[in-house]
Amino acid sequence: MEFRDEKPADQAAIFAVTKAAFETDAEARLIDMLRDDGDLYFSHIGQNETGIVSHIALSPMDVVGNGNPIKALGLGPVAVEPELQGHGIGSQMVNFAIQWATENHWQLIILLGSPQYYSRFGFSAKDAEPFASPFAGQYFQALWLDANVQKPQSGRAEYASAFGRL
Repeated sequence: MEFRDEKPADQAAIFAVTKAAFETDAEARLIDMLRDDGDLYFSHIGQNETGIVSHIALSPMDVVGNGNPIKALGLGPVAVEPELQGHGIGSQMVNFAIQWATENHWQLIILLGSPQYYSRFGFSAKDAEPFASPFAGQYFQALWLDANVQKPQSGRAEYASAFGRL
């Protein structure tokens, strides 16, 4: 399995993989909208001998905690071809995205997803609780990457505008 940055020629395959991994094409359209808006900061694919089989995205978020801006990214969508799910490909991609964000001095990653799945990477709904968001709830989770940041008592978190246009 090779993991790499997306290339322009990968866009149709990314759409197909993402559409296959979810119940509708909404997540695949979201990736295209993020790309069109210039908000696809991290877009990586997983490729084997058959072609592109997975994709992961990170996009910027507007996050404020206790009145101070927080350098934050939204994780997702994360997509793996259905027949390859459960083989660790998604986990490798999430770990790679976290590593990239840490190395690039981001402070926080927020996502919407399964608490059972994402807790293994350190994401928690508790860390997302201080942030007002229309997505707040058990699936709204955060992972602090910078141990030097004081966790806020209150704040807000807004995804890139493409999320609101779905």
